[in-house]
This record gives sequence, structure tokens and C-alpha cells, in this order.
Amino acid sequence: MVGSGGREHALAWKFALSPSLTALHAAPGNPGIATLGDCHPVRAEDSEGLLALAGSLRVDLVVVGPEAPLVAGVADELRHSGVSVFGPGAGAAAIEGSKSFAKDVMQAAGVPTAATMPIARPPCVVKADGLAGGKGVVVCRTQEELDDGLAAISGFGGPLVIEELLEGPEVSLFAICDGREAVALAPARDYKRAYDGDVGPNTGGMGAVAPVPDLVSSEIEDLVERVHRPVISELARRGAPFVGLLYAGLMLTAEGPKVLEFNCRFGDPETQAVLPLVDGDLLEALAAAARGELAGVSLGHVVGAAVTVVLAAGGYPGSDDSGSPIDGLDRADAAGALVFHAGTARRGGRVVTNGGRILAVTGCGESVAAARVAAYAGAERISFPGMRYRTDIALGG
Repeated sequence: MVGSGGREHALAWKFALSPSLTALHAAPGNPGIATLGDCHPVRAEDSEGLLALAGSLRVDLVVVGPEAPLVAGVADELRHSGVSVFGPGAGAAAIEGSKSFAKDVMQAAGVPTAATMPIARPPCVVKADGLAGGKGVVVCRTQEELDDGLAAISGFGGPLVIEELLEGPEVSLFAICDGREAVALAPARDYKRAYDGDVGPNTGGMGAVAPVPDLVSSEIEDLVERVHRPVISELARRGAPFVGLLYAGLMLTAEGPKVLEFNCRFGDPETQAVLPLVDGDLLEALAAAARGELAGVSLGHVVGAAVTVVLAAGGYPGSDDSGSPIDGLDRADAAGALVFHAGTARRGGRVVTNGGRILAVTGCGESVAAARVAAYAGAERISFPGMRYRTDIALGG
């Protein structure tokens, strides 16, 4: 497992439930993952270090979690050396690494998406073309918001993409892909804004809920057929087969579903809400995809719902926190919550803060309302100086 965040902890947790798992290793991992397997001090972007580690451990499968190493070509380096990898090569990961590339692919594949605007005028959406950690999108309804948005996005460097502003509920739909086939997971919704009421700056994500009431099973398969499979086919035609997790961020508009963006990996924090609902052996499915043998593989959905609440540093997203002691992890576990480590470290024998989004607390239940109660019951048992979280995740769902 390559990576060190909450998404990677959730994946490691799910892998640990697989009867086919013989050993779990993470690079670099985090204190939560360390309770499930062995962590190694190799950075996610260090392709040479990862290759040496995979060779020394004789691993059967490498799963790359974060987008940056995928866009940089880490999966290519591993594959070229004979290592089985779940994660796209750089050519296919450009679907997230470049918004303009994604637009070109969608146009060629006939996938519905927001129209590109030749000039920036409100209402519109301003996007950084490259990777921005989930913070490179600004919705601009007024000229003042547009001026502020252009200034904020220009800070990421590189070109900008200006799009029409779409209206409607948003949905994240993950599909496991082997370059030809695609298998969908439960649809999710994440909450990007920093504060209650969906206000404040965009973040990497403050919470998530799965599934969403806007889609039924037949609609999910229809979306995969209309969105994921045409993109997979177009990337394959370009000589960049997509082997990994293709994440479509969708807006359910009055004119029908349209793609807001594609990501080349599991979303965070949606993964922490989606994986508890997977009924089946996720590890075997990812291994099959890495071999190009996804045909015939199916994963069911657990009846019920999951809600994830992110516990963040007081200054997030403007600043991180490091070294503050975290209390109550055992109490949250005892309450039945799943606690996934995101920005944590172990110092002096205890777990401390080490980032902006510190923990993701997931509750499961027969309904969204029950899952929400379970998630917040877990979150309330945890504390660290300055800790904050949104109180309205999945409210009314």
C-alpha cells in the first residue's frame, strides 16, 4: 500500500479483511496502518525506493493511493520492472493531472461535461489545470468572487480552465478498471467546504456519505456505461490503458448527468465511507484488475449507509498542526466507529497530530441518519488541541 493518508488506512483496513492476504506492507504508512501491517520509511513519490522495497519483499501486488506519484509515473516504473500494480501509468493518470487533457478526452469520447468558456465572466468555475490537492476549484457567482478566485488559483501556477457553472447535486462514482472493463462501487457525496452550511474555502474534503439517495442501481450502471467506459476506451485508443480506480465527479443537472472532473485514484474522504459498504473481496478485485482480468468480477453493496466526519486542525485549510497529543481513539473504537488516520504520527509512544486533516471517523448504520449518529458519536469521543469538524455532514440524509 503506497501512501500515508486516511484513504490508504481505509484501503489497508479493507485488505486486512481479505482471506487471500498473507502480508500487508505500507510505504510510508501511518500509525493506523501500522496496526494492520508493516510500515516502511519510503516516500510515495520515490519510485526507486518503492521498486527496491517491492523486490525485497517479493510483493504480489502494489496499490498506489495518492494522485501525485501516479501522475509522476510511479506505476510505470514498477510495471516496467515486472511488478503488478493497481494504479494507472502517467499517460492515463493525466486524466486528473491535467484538466485540459481530461476535457480533450471527454470530447473525443462523447462524455457530457461542463462547457469551456473562452473568457472568465460570472457565473463560472475557475480551475487549476494541474494537481491542487482538491483545492484547485473556485465557484464564482459574482465579479468579486471571480477576482478572488483568479488570484487564488493563479497561486498554483500553470494554466487555468474556465467552465460554465453547473447546478445540481454532486455525486462521486468510483469504478475499478483493468484497461477494458469497469466495476462500480457505491456512489458517494463529499463535503468540500471548510465550514457548516457549505461555506468557506475548499478543502481536501471535510466528510462524506455513501450511498446517495439520488441514484439507484440501474442508474449507476448507466453512468458507468455513459461516462467511465467511453473514457477507458478513448485512453486505450491513445495507448494509455487505465488500470486503477477511475473516479468521476458528477453533477446531476436538469439536463442530465455531467462530469465535473476525473480523478485517477480513490477519493479522500469518500473512500472511508464507500469501503465499509463493499460486499466482497476488494483485494482480489484490485489484483484481478491489475492482471487485466476484471471480466466476471463483481462486488456487492452492503445494505445500509456510511457517514464519514473529518477531524481537522484548527487552522485547516490555511495551516496544519503538528505534535499535539490525540486523546480518545480507544473510546471512539469502543463506541463502534471506524477511525482512519490521515495526518497523524507516533512520537514518544503516543499518537499526535501531523497535518491538516488529522482523522476520519466513519459510522455505519441501516440508514444515513443512523450512520450519521454513529459517526458523530465516535468523533465526540476524540480530542486534540484546536480540533474542529463540520457538524452538518449528511444532515437530512
